[in-house]
Amino acid sequence: MKTSVERKANYEKHPSVKIKGYDEQVWKGYENIANEIDKAIANINQEKKIITIECYPGVREEEVLQEFTNYLNFDLVINADDVSYDSEKVTKMIERQLTDDRVFGVMTPYSLADFFDSNKIRQIQSQIEELEVGNVLIYGVGASLISESDLLLYADLARWEIQKRYESKEKGNWKANNRNADPLLKYKRGYFFEWRIADRLKKELLTKLDYLIDTNLEHQPKMVTKEAFLNGLQQVVKRPFRVVPYFKPGVWGGQWMKEVCDLDRDEVNYAWAFDCVPEENSLYLDYGNVRVEIPSMNLVYYKPVDLLGNRVHGRFGLEFPIRFDFLDTMDGQNLSLQVHPPTEQIQEQFGMHYTQDESYYLLDAKDDAVVYLGFKDNVDSEEVLNDLKRANNGEISFPDEKYINKYPVQKHDHFSIPAGTIHCSGKNCMVLEISSSVYIFTFKLWDWGRVDLDGKPRPVHIENGEKALQWDRTKEWVDENLINTVESVSSGDGWIEEKTGLHEREFIETRRHWSTKKVHHHTNGGVNVLNLVEGEEAVVESPINAFEPYVVHYAESFIIPASVGPYTIRPYGKSEGKRITIIKAYVRH
Repeated sequence: MKTSVERKANYEKHPSVKIKGYDEQVWKGYENIANEIDKAIANINQEKKIITIECYPGVREEEVLQEFTNYLNFDLVINADDVSYDSEKVTKMIERQLTDDRVFGVMTPYSLADFFDSNKIRQIQSQIEELEVGNVLIYGVGASLISESDLLLYADLARWEIQKRYESKEKGNWKANNRNADPLLKYKRGYFFEWRIADRLKKELLTKLDYLIDTNLEHQPKMVTKEAFLNGLQQVVKRPFRVVPYFKPGVWGGQWMKEVCDLDRDEVNYAWAFDCVPEENSLYLDYGNVRVEIPSMNLVYYKPVDLLGNRVHGRFGLEFPIRFDFLDTMDGQNLSLQVHPPTEQIQEQFGMHYTQDESYYLLDAKDDAVVYLGFKDNVDSEEVLNDLKRANNGEISFPDEKYINKYPVQKHDHFSIPAGTIHCSGKNCMVLEISSSVYIFTFKLWDWGRVDLDGKPRPVHIENGEKALQWDRTKEWVDENLINTVESVSSGDGWIEEKTGLHEREFIETRRHWSTKKVHHHTNGGVNVLNLVEGEEAVVESPINAFEPYVVHYAESFIIPASVGPYTIRPYGKSEGKRITIIKAYVRH
C-alpha cells in the first residue's frame, strides 16, 4: 500500500526570516570582515587596544586566528586555552557529571570561569599592561574572561554543526583530547557540560558584544553588528517563523521523509527530522543577500518574554519547552521499546527540572502500522525485567506480545505518552512527536536484537528503565487516558476545534483545527507551536496587520511568539477551497 500522501516537494528545508533595515551592517568573508574590524579598531581612541574573539566550543579557532592575523596586525596574541586548566584537571573536576555511562550524565553546576587559572590570568594581564602601545588579540573559549575588551567579537555556531564535527572526528570536546572518541561520549560531554557553561557565558555577552560572527561554514564566515543582530531578533519575535530543520538516518529509519521533504534519495533512510527543536536547530536571518545562521536559542536568551510569554518564562526560564520532531518508520523498523524517567527521577539523578513527556501524532500510517503502549493486564514485573535482561544478554528474543499492548493506528490518531509509560512506534508509522524539550532521556529497554548503523549495539538502560517504569499503566488505564482522548471544543462556519491531549500529567495542551475557511487564533500570552498536518498550504495572517502574511506548507512546524497575540490561519494556494488540518501545542494554563 502506498502512503496516503503524495510527494510534497514544497516543504521548505531552508526557512529564513528577512531582516529589514540593516543590510549595510553585515559582512561576508574574512577579508571584508577584517576591513570592518580594522575600521572599528581605528575608531578606538587610545594607544593600546584589546580585541577579543570569544568562541563557542566547536568553533574552528585555528581558522579564525589564521585569517584574522593574515589581514590584521597584532602586537600580542593570547590563546584563552593557555590560561584555562589542562584537560586532565578539567575532566577530574567534572567526573561526577560525566559518569561512566555512554549516554547519560548529570547537568553541571559550573560556570566557564571555574576552569580558568587565576594566577595565569594575572600573568597575562601583566603582559597586557606592559604593552604601552599596540593591538592585543585574545581569542578562544573563555577569551572574554581574561581582560576587559575594547572590541568584543563573538564567534558562534549551531548545535547541530557541532555534532557533525563530532561525528566526522574533526572536533573533540573542549579540554578533552578526544577527537577520535565515540560520538555519543562527545555528545554527552557537550550536552551535560560544555554547552551549559558556554551558554551561561553567552547569555551575559549577547548585549555586550560588538559583532557576532557566524562560523558554521568553513572559510565562509558572516558577521553582523550588535545592532543588526539584536534588532533582527526583535523582528523575529513579532511574527511567525520556522527554525531550520535537520534530518538524520537511523537503524529503524524509513522512506517517507525522502519524498515528502524532498531529501537525498541516496541516503539509506531518514529516521529523525528535528523540525522544531530550538535547543538543537538554527535560525536563518537574511540581511540583504547575506544569510546569517545562528543558534535559535539565542532568540530565547535575548527575548524570552516576547517569545515565550510571562507565564511560560516564569515556569521554564530561558528554555523553549515544546518540541516538534518527526519519527519515520515507513518501510523501516520498530523504534526501541523504551521509557522516559518520571519527574522525581530526572531531577534527582540527572539534575533536570522537568521531564520528557511526549505524544505521538500520526501524520501517516500503512495498514499494518501499530504503536506499542503500556503493559497488558496482570503482568509480573519481575518476569518482565528478567526477560528484558535475558533478551539483552542474547539468551532470548524479548516476548513483547506477552507483556506489551499493541494498538493498530491510522492517520490523525494521537497517543499521549506521559513519562514512565513503556512505549514505541512500530514500523510503517510516520509520527509527529509532540513533547517537552528534554529530549535525550530515553531509556531503551529492548532494541529488537539489532546493531546501530555504526555496527555497535545501541545503549540499553535496564537499570534506569526499571526505576522509571510505571507498572499500573495497563490496558484499561491506557485505553481511557492515552488514546485519542478527543473532545470537541467549538465550531463555526467551515471549522471545528478539538482538544486531542495531552494527559493531565503533561504540561502541553494540544488542539486540532479542521477548516475550509479562516480560523481565528490567539496566543493568549504563551508561545504556540503548530504543524500543518493535512493540506498543501496555509497562510498565517495578522488581523491587525502586525506582520506580513506567512505561508506554511504540509508537515512544516512553525512558531507563533507569545507577543503576536491574535492571528488567523486559512487554506491558501493549492489548498484553497479544500480542508486543511492544523495541530497546535502550547503550555497548559
